Amino acid sequence: MASGVISLVCAPSNMQGSTRRAGAMTDVHRRFLQLLMTHGVLEEWEVRRLQNHCYQVHDRNATVDKLEDFINNINSVLESLYIEIKKGVTEDDGRPIYALVNLATTSVSKMATDFAENELDLFRKALELIVDSETGFASSTNILNLVDQLKGKKMRKKEAEQVLQKFVQSKWLIEKEGEFTLHGRAILEMEQFIRESYPDSVKMCNICHGLLIQGQSCETCGIRMHLPCVAKYFQSIPEPHCPHCNDYWPHDIPEVYNPEKEREAGISKSSRKSLRTRQH
Repeated sequence: MASGVISLVCAPSNMQGSTRRAGAMTDVHRRFLQLLMTHGVLEEWEVRRLQNHCYQVHDRNATVDKLEDFINNINSVLESLYIEIKKGVTEDDGRPIYALVNLATTSVSKMATDFAENELDLFRKALELIVDSETGFASSTNILNLVDQLKGKKMRKKEAEQVLQKFVQSKWLIEKEGEFTLHGRAILEMEQFIRESYPDSVKMCNICHGLLIQGQSCETCGIRMHLPCVAKYFQSIPEPHCPHCNDYWPHDIPEVYNPEKEREAGISKSSRKSLRTRQH
């Protein structure tokens, strides 16, 4: 993937605001793509900020395209390379995210340029534990207990702990209280691979029909739902019942993600921090 995208990013372009056309990459698009490659995955608010930054650098007098149109334009060029900027949501709270996804190969092979053979094998074993689990999490203890089975160079448990943190920093895994689950980036990029590799273990959401790692399940019929799907499905229903068997849904219903509410909370938090700084 890298060589094809790099050639697109580095190719010269004299196209500016008034001469943009669908299916053509301007310097704005190229810089955006280059920076998205660097980050791997970004939340929607970060993507919008990145888009505005690229316009400011290369075409500050142009009207900023709608984000959907802007990304569709890039994807029309990337299509021949079997690459796509894909949108998804985080499984825990439904925040929109974007990642550059390789449609031609699995993400494990994509990771090969950043990790050694034994490190990739550690990721595969963590992935298998996560997919097989009922909760969508694998404990660090269970992952580290498989270190002796890794391919390639031998790895001590202390080294394996450091590698797991590398996966977290690279946004392939998320760690919560000593347990690991897949980052939204990994789900976006590896969904097809997971479906094909673990057909007997894979779980699907009853609402959106997408791959499910974390979620809630009906205690009667066993269907599963992403937390964001649970939030949206039951948001206006006072007595939640399973959409499949109609039995009572016994779990807490999460809140629907509200970007404005989160933005206000962020501003409030920033203001409180600023106030504390002034007080000291």
